[in-house]
Amino acid sequence: MLRTKVISFASFVGLVSATPLIYDGRAPFNYTSEDLNNSLDPYLSAVKGSNNASFYTQFLGHSHAPTPLWMPGIQEQAMTISIDNSSVFVPGGSQPQYGFRRTDLIAQKDSNHTALDAIADVGTTVFHVSIQEDSAKPLNMSHEYQIVWIEPNDGSHIFEIQLGSPFTIPTGTVPVSDARSLKVRNHALTLLFETPFTSNDWHNFAIQVDWTNRTLGVFYSTNATPLAAVTGLEDNSAAQLGVAAQGDYHFGVLKLPLVNLNDTAAQQSDVVHFGIQEGDAEALNYSGVFIESITGGVSSASGTTIAPIS
Repeated sequence: MLRTKVISFASFVGLVSATPLIYDGRAPFNYTSEDLNNSLDPYLSAVKGSNNASFYTQFLGHSHAPTPLWMPGIQEQAMTISIDNSSVFVPGGSQPQYGFRRTDLIAQKDSNHTALDAIADVGTTVFHVSIQEDSAKPLNMSHEYQIVWIEPNDGSHIFEIQLGSPFTIPTGTVPVSDARSLKVRNHALTLLFETPFTSNDWHNFAIQVDWTNRTLGVFYSTNATPLAAVTGLEDNSAAQLGVAAQGDYHFGVLKLPLVNLNDTAAQQSDVVHFGIQEGDAEALNYSGVFIESITGGVSSASGTTIAPIS
């Protein structure tokens, strides 16, 4: 039976700017664990381990403040997204992804993540997200973590935000010197922007994607400081054009393995299915997730906009 529920987003209407809001993933206070388990809008919660989605993702209610960037215009609850040794995703009809530990939330609207791709991945759109360390479940910075990305059907990423030490064969000296830095990379994995992942701060990002001209731009701030451009227009021509480039907006914790020297060369290259994982409980906090058009500017704080990167 298809279960439906009306989630109240009324307090979000007109909440940040005059720019058209394409998708709002800022969880209202009436969004529950049961809603998440049933993949009710605004999240598809299927990419996880063997337990219910609410085992890996918890909504924090009034116990933990979200990014203050959009206050007082909205009321949202932050969430913590976690992994442990049970976080092995089994795609339909495929082998378990034993190389990864992952929990992803995927943006969806009207119970259809693919339909959202068709309206969010055209023209020029801006993907917002705020990320904070979960000090009770810290990441292991010897590993690479992919934490925000857009994924077309070919498995590539239009852009991604990373933490930790890059996966290499063989594993080098880890953690690397900038392992505790947030890194924004383009489709070709060229580094566009890097900033220290300071504890207790909310790190606010907005990634401007021009789907026609294949460029990216990055806005960034911490806590209540308004977003500001930290790059110019950056090339993203390695990405495909048109429908082939369209993909799902993921945010969460995807932990890559370390190389197991006892594996064959082919197995070591198969990062999805092989490698070393410690199985520790690790997590990140998220809030401020939404997608907007650049019509009217880019939302930079509650009720304010700035010009797109040009």
